[in-house]
Amino acid sequence: MTDLTTLKAEKVVDARAMACPGPLLEAKKSIGSVKVNEVLEIWAGDPNTKNDMPRWCQKVGHEYLGDLVADGYERLFIRRKK
Repeated sequence: MTDLTTLKAEKVVDARAMACPGPLLEAKKSIGSVKVNEVLEIWAGDPNTKNDMPRWCQKVGHEYLGDLVADGYERLFIRRKK
C-alpha cells in the first residue's frame, strides 16, 4: 500500500470548482501529461468523484492509489499504467 501522505505527484490538477463529471474529465485529459508509472493528483470538491475515479481507472487500465481528505476537498491519486 502506498503512503499517500508522503506521495509526491508529478502533476496536480485543481478541479475543486467542478461538479461531477468535471474532475473525471480533467483526469482523462491530464493523464497523458505524466509518464507511465508517474502519479497524477486530482483535487476534487465533488464527493462523487472518489467513487467514479477508481471505476474509470479500472476500465482504462490505470492504478487508483486512493484518496485523502483535505480541507473541503479530496485529493485523488492515479498512477499511469500505459
